[in-house]
Amino acid sequence: MLRITDQISIEDWELTEQFVRSSGPGGQNVNKVSSAVELRFEAERSPALSGAVKARLRRIAGRRWTKDGAVVLFVEETRSQARNREIARERLAELVRRALVVPKKRRATRPTRGSVERRLKAKKVRGEVKAGRGKVEE
Repeated sequence: MLRITDQISIEDWELTEQFVRSSGPGGQNVNKVSSAVELRFEAERSPALSGAVKARLRRIAGRRWTKDGAVVLFVEETRSQARNREIARERLAELVRRALVVPKKRRATRPTRGSVERRLKAKKVRGEVKAGRGKVEE
């Protein structure tokens, strides 16, 4: 079980981990040990997340969201399988936490009458300054 918040946790059946061979440094060890982790979270079928959270998660996950509604994270940062597994789970938890935050609604506002008048007055003053820069008549 992966704990996201006090109220939300992801059950083990929703997560699938697959270990594959990693690229990068490691010498002969790289060819023998499957240290990279591919973590798959079945987000679309998850009862822990609401529809709105799933929609935000889809937008945040981007390319990591599959057609069948799963989030796939691939981690090969370290040479340790256990550490890569921890990193993948932390990243998934962070993604879901970001999706839980409801964005603020944008409220259309108008400038105050005073600010409009100040802006127009400043424009007029600036125009007069520039108008005074013309050639001097003799």
